[in-house]
Formats: sequence, C-alpha cells, structure tokens
Amino acid sequence: MAVNPAVNDWLFYNALPLNDSYCTCYTVSVMKITILNGNPEKENNAFDDYLKYLSDSLESSGHEVTTFTIRDLDIRYCIGCFGCWVKTPGECSTAVDDSITIRREYINSDFTLFASPVIMGFTSAILKRVHDKLIPLLLPFIGFFGGECHHIARYDKYPSIGLLLQPDSDTDDEDIGIIADIYRRDAINFKAEFVLSHTTGTPIEDLADAINSI
Repeated sequence: MAVNPAVNDWLFYNALPLNDSYCTCYTVSVMKITILNGNPEKENNAFDDYLKYLSDSLESSGHEVTTFTIRDLDIRYCIGCFGCWVKTPGECSTAVDDSITIRREYINSDFTLFASPVIMGFTSAILKRVHDKLIPLLLPFIGFFGGECHHIARYDKYPSIGLLLQPDSDTDDEDIGIIADIYRRDAINFKAEFVLSHTTGTPIEDLADAINSI
C-alpha cells in the first residue's frame, strides 16, 4: 500500500535538525486531547498511520493525547430509552461497555478530534455509535440558545471539537462540507466550539499546527 503523502511530509519535517533558519517558535497551550479513531477496517493502514503520526506530533508539543481505536472496543448501540437521563443520570442504563471510559475522557478533554474515513457520504457507523453514546453528558431538559431549542448542559465545561475525514474515491468538496456542517450543528447541542475540519490530504504538521493554535 502506498504511503500517505501527508505521512511522508511528517517524516521529512521531523527528520530536519532544528535551527533558526527554518524553525518557527511559538507558545503552545498544553491541552488534554482525545482522538476518536472511527476507522472500521484494520487493513486501512494509511488512516491509522496518519493518526499515529499526528498523535506523536501533538505529544511532542507537550499535549496529553489519548486515542481510542473504536473498532477494538465494545460499544453497544444506543437504544433511545432515555435511561441515561431518568434512571442512571449521566451514564447508560442498559450497557456496561467501553463508552463509559470514552465519555469520561471526552468530558475531561480540552479538544476532541472525531476521525473517520468517508463511507457512503458520512462518517463510519462505529464513530456514529460512539457519538450517540455521548448523549448522557447532557441533561434531558431543553432551553433556548440563539433562538433555537437545545439540551441544557450537565457540566460546566465541554471540549472543543474537530473533524478529520479520509475521502473516498468519489468524495467531493460538497460531501465534505455536508459532513462538516452536520458536526458544526451538533457542536451547538454539545456546548462545544467546532474549531476545525480537515481531510487526510492535509499535511500532518499543518493539522498539528492548527490544533496547537486552539
């Protein structure tokens, strides 16, 4: 399998000795970062490698990075019973699974990256499954925010969020825009700031710099 050009860029960048001729110095605010890897196919090495090199780059800037490879976890489906609101507030009432750990990492993060190949015009089903299991982090009550009805926050602080997509062979800019708009709208409900949307065509260091600037 061909190496992702963005990975080549990362390897080239990090092989360079640092000196004043091509090193730009800036202050980075250290963050707790969660990466949700929604790649359903372990054979898709290019996507996993991209996230691995991105994580390494972020850690080299001092960030604490936790990556969840969702395909390796036990994540049950949300069945829409609302038990997480009325029976066991803040936790799923029907399944003791790995979503418990993900929710705790998510709510304690400063930034969460939702990452997935584009499959049939959207993110993967396994990433969507995790996304559904974040609903306990909100209260069941509804309030008006910016003239719209949204759930009320359960916690005082929520992470900002970003989106990373690996385009399919027939993915176009309109597809990417639609997915990003859905996540941008959902960020409103999750009391989050939607701060970036990129594809794996973005050089790793450029994406790392964008995250460093949050």
